[in-house]
Amino acid sequence: MRDLVSVGRSDDDTLWAVYATIGRTSRVAEVFRSRPAALADRDWRAQQVRAYEDFLRRSDQPVPHYSVAPIKRHDLPRKWTPLPALGFLRGQFI
Repeated sequence: MRDLVSVGRSDDDTLWAVYATIGRTSRVAEVFRSRPAALADRDWRAQQVRAYEDFLRRSDQPVPHYSVAPIKRHDLPRKWTPLPALGFLRGQFI
């Protein structure tokens, strides 16, 4: 017989979100359980944008800004999916 491990549901459903912002539009780019992981992802995304910033500006594309803030699980949009660091990889920005 297998031993079952009880995984209790925490009352704290706070996650850390990395937000992509262009102008006045913000969208959740990625979510993490810990703030350090979210900060690392934000830094990586910012580095990717810096690497392609000249290309984005020459293409008249907006340059996204990334930030980190807490978010509740129930505040995520229903069909939310993670965003690539550079939105043009999907053919769209935020």
